[in-house]
Amino acid sequence: MAENPPEPGVDLDQSQFCCSVCLDLFREPVTVPCGHSYCRCCIETCWQRDEEAEGRYKCPQCRDVFQPRPVLRKNITLVTGTKETPLFVEFTCAGPDDVACDFCCESRRHKASMSCLTCLASYCSFHLASHYTVPALETHQLVSVTVPLKEKMCKKHKKLLEVYCQSDKRCICYLCIIDEHRGHFTVPASAQRATEQVGQRNSAESTQQAGAKKLKILMQVKGS
Repeated sequence: MAENPPEPGVDLDQSQFCCSVCLDLFREPVTVPCGHSYCRCCIETCWQRDEEAEGRYKCPQCRDVFQPRPVLRKNITLVTGTKETPLFVEFTCAGPDDVACDFCCESRRHKASMSCLTCLASYCSFHLASHYTVPALETHQLVSVTVPLKEKMCKKHKKLLEVYCQSDKRCICYLCIIDEHRGHFTVPASAQRATEQVGQRNSAESTQQAGAKKLKILMQVKGS
């Protein structure tokens, strides 16, 4: 299920954080005289076309005309965010070693913060918001991003590797059980991970106890 939802009573309208020109998250948001906001680069591109075609400047949404060219003012609310919009935070562009959001535009993909095992997609904080506000998505299973989801999926069946085949010592999907792993001894992958973690802890404790025992013997030899 979705974890750490926003505070009760907060109604997030994701469209208020999107530029109506590029349809993506605001980048250096500015406001024009009629009150609408755009990415600075988007509105400057629009006004460059207006200048070349008509010699005057229009709002792409309401079509208000401005003459002379207005000074663009930074939209402080969109830049800093407010208490009413807690999910509008600093977004980090995905680097070569990061898992990128599957819903950001290809030219400006942000670093994913969570993956949904139901949707089989990874989301940045902005695009994750619907999982906290849409009832049909609130039951989806969200996990922290560690590796790209494709590394957790069966290459043959394109399903999550949720089963561990103890006969072949590897993770498989549920379709593999009725395919090439029919009749093999299998357990849930989560149960196998828990067993391995217990074994690792026990091994570490045994190593620590053995080391302490050797140290005790050495101290006794030195003292004799």
